[in-house]
Amino acid sequence: MDISPSKLNKYLMFKLPAAYFTGVRTKTLTDHTCMVTVKHSWVNQNPFKSMFWAVQGMAAELTTGALVMKKIRESGKKISMLVASNNATFSKKATGVITFTCNEGHKIEAAITKAIETGEGQTVWLNSNGVNEEGVQVSTFNFEWTLKVKS
Repeated sequence: MDISPSKLNKYLMFKLPAAYFTGVRTKTLTDHTCMVTVKHSWVNQNPFKSMFWAVQGMAAELTTGALVMKKIRESGKKISMLVASNNATFSKKATGVITFTCNEGHKIEAAITKAIETGEGQTVWLNSNGVNEEGVQVSTFNFEWTLKVKS
């Protein structure tokens, strides 16, 4: 079964309800790109009337994690995935609709191929940028994913 934006959104509703109820939604998932949006609202705002950093983090992590899940499924192998580390930078107040995008599917393919060939765990850093409706970057997140072929 393929992973699609609608299937990911249903998955959020049942398995990650905090992300679903704060408005995180997958819009696009291709071989190399995942795009997720989240709209600023009363349920996901901080006391300063902008989007809470953790909501931005959920949306950003989903862009990278969805790509990892897609690539693992395409490999046909059983591979574990885990975020080992992450960091973020916030450059502007997040209001309105924020779109997070990860364009690094090629990095995941390389890491999975190497994990399968060597049998050793691999790490890959993936970036997700969040921009507002005017195209201005509001935050950027980096996630270090670990990938290991299960025995």
